[in-house]
Amino acid sequence: MISTLFRTLFSVLGTHRKLALENLALRQQIVVLQRSVKRPRLRKSDRVFWVLLSKTWNDWAKTLTLVKPDTVVRWHRKGFRLYWTWKSRRKGHGRPAVPSEVRRLIRRISQANRLWGAPRVHGELLKLGIEISQAAVSKYMVRHRKPPSPSWRAFLNNHVKDLVSTDFFTVPTVTFNVLFVFVVLAHDRRRVIHFNVTESPGATWTAQQIVEAFPWDTAPRYLLRDRDGIYGHEFTSRVDHMGIEEVKSAPRSPWQNPYVERLIGTLRRDCIDHVIVVGENHLRRILRDYLAYYHGCRTHLSLEKDSPAPRKVESPDQGKIVEFPMVRGLHHRYARLAA
Repeated sequence: MISTLFRTLFSVLGTHRKLALENLALRQQIVVLQRSVKRPRLRKSDRVFWVLLSKTWNDWAKTLTLVKPDTVVRWHRKGFRLYWTWKSRRKGHGRPAVPSEVRRLIRRISQANRLWGAPRVHGELLKLGIEISQAAVSKYMVRHRKPPSPSWRAFLNNHVKDLVSTDFFTVPTVTFNVLFVFVVLAHDRRRVIHFNVTESPGATWTAQQIVEAFPWDTAPRYLLRDRDGIYGHEFTSRVDHMGIEEVKSAPRSPWQNPYVERLIGTLRRDCIDHVIVVGENHLRRILRDYLAYYHGCRTHLSLEKDSPAPRKVESPDQGKIVEFPMVRGLHHRYARLAA
């Protein structure tokens, strides 16, 4: 039995001796290889081998001499990125690309109308029968140094058909005089029912404007206005006799009369801020031209990208797109005409 144990021990020692000598021979060859080859080339299979070995053997880094252990870790991370790139690849064709002619049209419209933002250009394209998202319009618009007017939120969600608003705003002239513009706005379709210009407004003059704005039986039920002293007793009496109930906003609270305040801002940004007014008649002509564009052409966010006077959607088969200058070239209308 003792002889059997000795034979087993010698056999084990002999096996370890062979492995040690074999390991020594392999290491000597690696040393020679490192002296003769500056940078050995590894195949993909070699990289995969070491990556897998690093996940199954804790002491893998001790036997690695061809490359550094950090290199094997970098191979693993690269393989991880490649795997998830393949995993998350686009399987379908995605959204259809915007046609080149539509992109050119967006740039053409935004270049000709520097005051327009993406909602306005998008509204024009919808009226031309071009189905496109507002985000795509914003992507292909020409970027000007001065950004267009910002978009606005509707202050009230419900359209009150029987409510109109009135207000005054001032416009300086070339001779530094001040003109007063009186506007009457209907809330249902953002229509300017009446406007007039004067140098010296008063209660009598203002009351006469209400009569001209609502002849016969067209008077609304409610009239929203501020507490300006220009609305005197004569104005209140005239409105009461017409069967209109006045709704006065709180002092210094223009946000309580939002629709007409927004209209005045639009008149300034889209028109008045870009012209020099000579006198009353000149300002009337300018406002008359702009309101023709405002009612029949200009799209509104609160009207679902439609104009106060509804515009028909023109299909692409009605002809090519042409532009018509409006307000002396400050704005344009786009329509399709048959060749």
